[in-house]
Amino acid sequence: MTDHNYDYDVLVIGAGPGGYVAAIRAAQLGLKTACAEGRETLGGTCLNVGCIPSKAMLHASEYFDAAKNGAMKELGIDVEPKLNLEQMHAQRRDAVKGLTGGIEFLFKKNKVDWKKGYATFQDAHTVKVGDETVTAKDIVIATGSSVTPLPGVEVDNDKHVVVDSTGALELPQVPKKMVVIGGGVIGLELGSVWRRLGAEVTCVEFLDEILPGMDGDIRKEARKIFKKQGIEFKLSTKVTGVTVKGKTATLTLEPAAGGDAETMEADCVLVSIGRKPNTDGLGLDAIRLETNKRGQIETDHDFRTKVDGVWAIGDCVPGPMLAHKAEDEGIAVAENIAGQTGIVNHAIIPSVVYTWPEIAGVGLTTEEAIEKMGGDKKAVKVGKFPMVGNSRAKTNHDPDGFVKVIAEAESDKVLGVWAIAVPAGTMIAEAAVAMEFGTTSEDIAYTCHAHPTHSEAMKEAAMAVQGKPIHV
Repeated sequence: MTDHNYDYDVLVIGAGPGGYVAAIRAAQLGLKTACAEGRETLGGTCLNVGCIPSKAMLHASEYFDAAKNGAMKELGIDVEPKLNLEQMHAQRRDAVKGLTGGIEFLFKKNKVDWKKGYATFQDAHTVKVGDETVTAKDIVIATGSSVTPLPGVEVDNDKHVVVDSTGALELPQVPKKMVVIGGGVIGLELGSVWRRLGAEVTCVEFLDEILPGMDGDIRKEARKIFKKQGIEFKLSTKVTGVTVKGKTATLTLEPAAGGDAETMEADCVLVSIGRKPNTDGLGLDAIRLETNKRGQIETDHDFRTKVDGVWAIGDCVPGPMLAHKAEDEGIAVAENIAGQTGIVNHAIIPSVVYTWPEIAGVGLTTEEAIEKMGGDKKAVKVGKFPMVGNSRAKTNHDPDGFVKVIAEAESDKVLGVWAIAVPAGTMIAEAAVAMEFGTTSEDIAYTCHAHPTHSEAMKEAAMAVQGKPIHV
């Protein structure tokens, strides 16, 4: 299949979840494939400094918190834990090493060439990677995203005082007082880690509620649970500056709507206000490919850009910045390049917050569903079931949260599912599969769920859409 006018059939720029999956899938389909990546290890932000290391720290901190703050005592296990932060970091690094090395193995297995360096376009079929010039018939941009800076706040991860999400994973000691700027997914996850390990954590959010974009009931319930766990919140508040003197940071805060300023001190400030696409430095001007106002590359539904032979996926295109979304797009773009039909249903992409309990959702929020129905609240039916009524949650001493099923009143078609539960990230897969097949709430309600499992709450919430849950 190789076109001998080019070095490769496909060149993928970036080896994050979207890029490395696209490269492997292209190679599986018989295309001669290379992947350009400038990091020392493959896997992008997700595996190196994002999803994977943060989950390693979340998991370890959950164990420590359970032992330290009485959860194990409730189960009849008396322990006096001592934090070994160095070992906790070591197991995180080991997980990262194993998984990034695994991708390198998969590249070799599938005969994907790793071009080590950052790629810059020379023309639509040519890039420069370090001192090497590489040509390809099709080029996929999968460069991911990076931390959004906050004006007036200088991040210096090496000093461990004002850090971003990467620096928050490497703190050499537990802060006494941590301020998290931003009440989104990353800030809440990393804030939870250090709160469990002993830090006093305050989250400052510009909006009037945390977790923007999620269902309204979920956002309120989540904040209530986090507050009970010890995280304080300052909502509708903006940070206008941070100054550092020695090992102390002083934040200047103002009401989002305007008003008198106040100051707050901390020995660690985590700046976590979002991420921005990595499209600078690619030489897009050389191929006359412009980005939108957010720095994203616009594509059609097949992931083609306006430039023939150039495709784009993942965080650098519009849509949620999620590793699993990028992976699915990586498979789809490779299949489209190979002449097959690669499809991603962007309406059904689950999102998860890996706190304790986890928070997950797929499809429309209640607010979005009502808006879709022209503002008619009666056109939408909602069923909720509290985890306190779930037998497995009860025996595990994890009664916080609920499951919520949102359906169209007339057709009973499920429009969205949201959950706060310890294994919500796993539970939401059932909802995603069901919605992919156009399920009704009745379909879920009359599907037998194993007992005792947390997933029974999904069945009960679906039953509640018709006003007939059993265990509440």
